[in-house]
Amino acid sequence: MLYDCRSVADRDRGIAAAIEAVKNGELVVLPTDTVYGIGADAFTPYAVKALLNAKGRDRHHPPPVLVGSRRTLDGLVFMLPAAARELADAFWPGALTIVVEHSPSLQWDIGETNGTVAVRMPLHPVALEVLRETGPMAVSSANKTGQPPAVTAEEAREQLGYSVRAYLEAGPCPDPVPSTIVDLTGEVPRVLRQGAIPLEKLRDVVPDIEGIEDAR
Repeated sequence: MLYDCRSVADRDRGIAAAIEAVKNGELVVLPTDTVYGIGADAFTPYAVKALLNAKGRDRHHPPPVLVGSRRTLDGLVFMLPAAARELADAFWPGALTIVVEHSPSLQWDIGETNGTVAVRMPLHPVALEVLRETGPMAVSSANKTGQPPAVTAEEAREQLGYSVRAYLEAGPCPDPVPSTIVDLTGEVPRVLRQGAIPLEKLRDVVPDIEGIEDAR
């Protein structure tokens, strides 16, 4: 079912349907500030497996996790590096994904992560409204692997079809550039993927962060 969240009534129905679907272990497509994402409850292993199957991926490509507040991040990690907290404070909600070591006590299985998780808080009101009710969601770009990322829910539905319970349409993504990914699991923070937030802005917050070129 596709809900047009540009209509107040449809938005309320769509968000309620998406929240119910996630809590039931089903898949949803929702807008973010980058591209549309396909999401599932991060703590329901069969839902995460269904997400990977829908995209045509295996366990060696674990999805990132989206959260609805900065406080949620503290519950996912054993010890948050100072640089991670500074970056989250500066750029969340927004197009920054940080890779941190997740708490070993977490009861989840999002794939072969080697004890790490990529986390982001998106800057989109619909996504945040859903996430604040569902808790952390495993979310990947709403497309089949090898196909272009969807910039509307309708585009996502053309690729993913009936594997998704609820599609939340909010119009074309305003800036379909992927998030910048920063790895904070080593001694020195380093950029893994250049994206919407440039290296210069990251270095304004964490001066010693390494760019992709620095690691070569």
